[in-house]
Amino acid sequence: MFYIKSLSFYNDAMTIIVRLDRLLVERHLTLTQLAERVGISIVNLSVLKTNRGRAIRFSTLGALCRELSCQPGDLLEYVEGD
Repeated sequence: MFYIKSLSFYNDAMTIIVRLDRLLVERHLTLTQLAERVGISIVNLSVLKTNRGRAIRFSTLGALCRELSCQPGDLLEYVEGD
């Protein structure tokens, strides 16, 4: 697995937003239900849902996509800053 550790890499003009909240509503699932299905703690899933995460493992992304029947692009969105 590869993580960028240098904070200077991050550019304030770009943001990746996790759209987990929208997908949960569309699928009529709670965070607790999804956490149980994926095998991730509610706390870690909440970090993603509230866009406080700094990284996500591909295995986690794959498990979320499997359980939500979606593609990574449905879950992650790139937004340019002001």
